[in-house]
Amino acid sequence: MTKCPECDAEIDLDEDEIEEGEIVSCPECDAELEVTQTHPVHLIVLSDEDEEEEDEEESDEEDSPDEGEQEEVH
Repeated sequence: MTKCPECDAEIDLDEDEIEEGEIVSCPECDAELEVTQTHPVHLIVLSDEDEEEEDEEESDEEDSPDEGEQEEVH
């Protein structure tokens, strides 16, 4: 049994069935939590900012000019 770092609700996770890096949700506050340690289980809250940064990186890659093309600078 471990606690949600966001709302302190008890979360029943079997440390033998989860892996580090796994994403779980809190049943009380619906926060997305990442498993950072399994013995004992330790969770951290995934912030919305992390997800937004990943989305921005993906869109930056799509917006970058192809090889051979150059952006015009005025």
